Amino acid sequence: MSRKLDLNDIAKFEQAIANKYGEEAIENPRKYWNDEKEKDYLNQIKEVYEKELIQDEKNDKIEQDGFLVSKKLFNKETTKRICPVCEVYSFKIKDDVFMNKFDCCYNCYIKWIEGGREERWLSGWRPTKS
Repeated sequence: MSRKLDLNDIAKFEQAIANKYGEEAIENPRKYWNDEKEKDYLNQIKEVYEKELIQDEKNDKIEQDGFLVSKKLFNKETTKRICPVCEVYSFKIKDDVFMNKFDCCYNCYIKWIEGGREERWLSGWRPTKS
């Protein structure tokens, strides 16, 4: 059977806690709280929330060709690595030169531009996708 605690028992517990841990252990926490601390606390919460949002954006995943890939791995240069003519992704440095000048990879340059067809390419001609 449980017994009810009266005020004397509660006072004894408080005195024991105060003796062991100090007077602050039994005081009401609101005693030390004010409007300035409230504003500071709310600002800290806001900063933590903003940091979590930034971290969540970094950890976002995008589905790419059936795989989930971290969003931070994608940048503006990844689109320049894909040839718009043959749609092949290239890691080769020599492809960068042709991507910048002719907007195609080295293989497409050899196939479609080299051999006197540069003028036609620069005027806007592109091979059909078929």
